[in-house]
Amino acid sequence: MKNFFLVSVAIGFFSGTTLTIQAQPSVNMEQVNNGAGQKRSVKFIDGIEIKATTATPVDKPVKAATVTTAANTSTTISSNTETATIESFNTIQFKYAQLLDTDVETITNLTLFSEIEKWWGTRYRYGGATKDGIDCSAYAGTIVHSVYGIVLPRTSRDQYEGCIKLEKEEMQQGDLVFFKTGRSISHVGIYLGNGYFTHASTSIGVTISNLSETYWTNKFVGGGRIQVPETE
Repeated sequence: MKNFFLVSVAIGFFSGTTLTIQAQPSVNMEQVNNGAGQKRSVKFIDGIEIKATTATPVDKPVKAATVTTAANTSTTISSNTETATIESFNTIQFKYAQLLDTDVETITNLTLFSEIEKWWGTRYRYGGATKDGIDCSAYAGTIVHSVYGIVLPRTSRDQYEGCIKLEKEEMQQGDLVFFKTGRSISHVGIYLGNGYFTHASTSIGVTISNLSETYWTNKFVGGGRIQVPETE
């Protein structure tokens, strides 16, 4: 029933919405050596109030549930047992809950995820810092400044030097993640939780990846917490 619910909602939301995640290449060239991709399990929306009416026997006409989104649109889904009203959530929360393999109600920093959405799919360009093309350090710097109001150094190496160093288990949403694709720090992303981070990938542009992927596991150096400048 849970899977049926999410599939129905996804169809209702995404049929009129173009999501760049569906337009991504099926193979990320940076992950060729990963083998089969991780299978992400779909999670039901826990902790959201369900108001049930009198149960309907299975052999009687099916009632419906109405899902109301933040845009005040609703999607009706079938239910063999009850009529339920689900508390509202928007498409940004739904999309990124699926990408991060987490529950919808955990997507609370809408400013962060809205900024990511603005840049989603932007192609990679070394030295770029616009929607026509952006590199990893410019992307990290742009998101951090837009969301947290902090100005980062321009290069990933300088960003790493200016951060408080963190082990993987210490990282929290908004921390930076650093990688060596050569002899020194050469790639940076922003940690989102549950092992996932957003970054400007050289092969597919702005996207979300996971630290457990073989390519990133082998190149991961550590996390970095941004030091907020002291005010006088």
